[in-house]
Amino acid sequence: MDSAVLKKIYQKIDSYSDMMIDLQTGLTAIPALGPDNDGDGEAEKAAFLEKWMEKEIGFDRVEHYDAPDDRVSSGSRPNIVAVMKGASSDKKIWVMGHMDIVPPGDLNKWETDPYQTVLKDGKLYGRGTEDNQHGIVIPLFALKAIKELGLTLPYDVGVVLVSDEETGSQYGISHVVKSSDLFGQNDFIIVPDAGEPEGAMIEVAEKSISWLKVETRGKQCHASTPAAGINAHFAAAHLITRLGKLYQIFNQRDEVFDPPLSTFEATKKEANVPNINTIPGDDVFYFDMRVLPSIPLDKVDAAIRKIADEVEAEFRVTINISSAQKEAAAPATPADAPVVKALAASIQDVYGIKAKPMGIGGGTVAAYFRQAGFPAVVWSKIEDTCHQPNEYTTVANMVGDSKVMAHLFLQD
Repeated sequence: MDSAVLKKIYQKIDSYSDMMIDLQTGLTAIPALGPDNDGDGEAEKAAFLEKWMEKEIGFDRVEHYDAPDDRVSSGSRPNIVAVMKGASSDKKIWVMGHMDIVPPGDLNKWETDPYQTVLKDGKLYGRGTEDNQHGIVIPLFALKAIKELGLTLPYDVGVVLVSDEETGSQYGISHVVKSSDLFGQNDFIIVPDAGEPEGAMIEVAEKSISWLKVETRGKQCHASTPAAGINAHFAAAHLITRLGKLYQIFNQRDEVFDPPLSTFEATKKEANVPNINTIPGDDVFYFDMRVLPSIPLDKVDAAIRKIADEVEAEFRVTINISSAQKEAAAPATPADAPVVKALAASIQDVYGIKAKPMGIGGGTVAAYFRQAGFPAVVWSKIEDTCHQPNEYTTVANMVGDSKVMAHLFLQD
């Protein structure tokens, strides 16, 4: 890519920093909360964005793939697809951001009004500034610079702005993928909705997630006469300890992930009896598992059931195991996929760092693309303050990530 052209693009994006702050300010003032979070949806924010894009950029095509939802006053959840035409449509480059936010939570923990942006020491505070308005801002200003400089995109570029990411994506990207034929096998799909401060992680894979509710039933009695009962808490404690064997049973490693192995951890514990001198007849705990994609979840379930059966027989309890959440991992985006290589080259040019493909234990909306057979990556350079009080993004990261997007869009 011509270095002189890149220099002009980067200078143009540098000049947009105040405009980025202004756009963030307008977006933050609109609390786009879904109905599951006691809000009225994303319609107002979508209208604001669509008007801004028409005035400041002027896309060649803007389409809606709205999802009906009678819980919001507009009757639907907006999903906007804006496309700028390139020299070729053989493949398209897509960047997906989400318009909804999470509630601010305890206002006493905020140092500023969560719905007003405040700039301090290069940090732009406000609910949604990082999650995911950062991911909305960066492709828009990259395209604005390219258009204002009169450059031709090698390929079509689309910005996909969706609803409902924070509460399940049924009315967001899941709806768009199912109800459209927008995406193709050769397309580049980037989701700037996660990242880390160095910007060196390109997320290409996720582990399977399985959360279990484990209920142990025994017989309650007075603590001074334990033979008269069956201590469900004692049996559950033994079960938790024995479930540690899962680390040995499923000890496969995959260095793409961090950590590179499956994890099996007891987490939440429900209260059993309110007083010290009673042996509990019921005990409930939860178990969080993040399993490498190469390990079938049904094999893990069978191993857990076998261990539970052994505890049942030894302690004369009944153990019921139910699923609190279960989702098998979507197929990984290959670490050597063209989109990974292209994005890594752009990151290298802008930030001077060597980014590497990695897997994570959590879940992202990129899974919806991968489940449909479309390779997708997740990347952005952020401080990872998502969902926290005093959420912020930095002006430097917005500017830098916009340059990465521009470099990516112009790669032939």
